[in-house]
Amino acid sequence: MAARLAGRTAIVTGASRGLGRATALALAAEGAAVAVVARTEQQWDDRLPGTIGETVAAIEAAGGRAVAIAADLLERDDLPRLVAEARAALGPITILVNNAAFTAPGRPPKPDAAPRMSTPKAAPAGNADWPGFLAVPASAYRRHFEIGVFASYELMQLVCPDMFDAGLGSIINVTSVASRVPGDGPYENFSGGVLPGYGGSKAALEHLTWCAAYDLQRRNIAVNALAPSRPIPTPGLSYYRNEFASVSPEDEFARAAVELTLVDPNEVTGRTIGHLQVLDGSFSPFTNIATALG
Repeated sequence: MAARLAGRTAIVTGASRGLGRATALALAAEGAAVAVVARTEQQWDDRLPGTIGETVAAIEAAGGRAVAIAADLLERDDLPRLVAEARAALGPITILVNNAAFTAPGRPPKPDAAPRMSTPKAAPAGNADWPGFLAVPASAYRRHFEIGVFASYELMQLVCPDMFDAGLGSIINVTSVASRVPGDGPYENFSGGVLPGYGGSKAALEHLTWCAAYDLQRRNIAVNALAPSRPIPTPGLSYYRNEFASVSPEDEFARAAVELTLVDPNEVTGRTIGHLQVLDGSFSPFTNIATALG
């Protein structure tokens, strides 16, 4: 089968493990050169396996081309740096996958620090009679938006000049059903007070997707939000819950991400789509987002 993404360069954030890693591998298998971006240069928690170096090694072992770029999306200076490093190493960026999210507490150590395998502390439980959101400090709530929305927004701005020059581009913002349910929603054992901020940031990311798609369609750039159609037991999700009634494998989601990089922006853009809808073709594309917006 032909490498459908040959000659294209992708940035995938949060690519040391989980959906980001699977997506990076799938894009590389289709011929894209991939900048593997995440904070994790060395494993720092035994429940969160995977590093950017390991993802790159897996891509290269399969004959692909990739570069590991360590970056913390909470650090604003890291954003232009990671884009510049990806461009210098692999060429102009025409695919961006905003996958990184704040799902597990704690942060990896600095590169020169000794490895630590301790378990990060969970969010404070608060009074059992209080609503769950009171257990989440404002700083943690804000962090979801800093990583999931503001960093995504800036990365989209930073890669657009490359896409304009190339005459094409694909942006995929990874979202979740959590954007459309209150509190802990269907993941009632998703402990630690994560979802109030997580879901809120995903709702904002979906609106950003819609707005960016409206502006970028005329530049032949598709901007879509891709959500798991059902829970996927990634390391981040399994950090809180280890059993799921209905699950999808990570590589199934990654195949859907590849297909979204190939859509015609005049037919599919500004959408929030479940990954199974992409794979079975059951979603109905907008023929023109301006018409869809009325």
